[in-house]
Amino acid sequence: MSVQFRSVMTESGKGRFYLFSDLCKGCGLCMEKCPQQTIGWSERVGIYGAPTVESGHGEKSCIACKKCQTICPECAILIEKIEK
Repeated sequence: MSVQFRSVMTESGKGRFYLFSDLCKGCGLCMEKCPQQTIGWSERVGIYGAPTVESGHGEKSCIACKKCQTICPECAILIEKIEK
């Protein structure tokens, strides 16, 4: 039996931000570590009953540094760098 998680994708700046909201526990560590301050709270509620996060907040765009992906304790974030 395999388990599949759906993601919500936001494309901004140099990256695609994928959030697997079923894994996000709403700890906010990704928001603290984002150097662009582009991650914020979303209106969606995750599996733990807490708000999840999303990219696209603030005035700056994602630079695909992957700090949010690295710090997420639940592996709920995947960053894909956009090659232009």
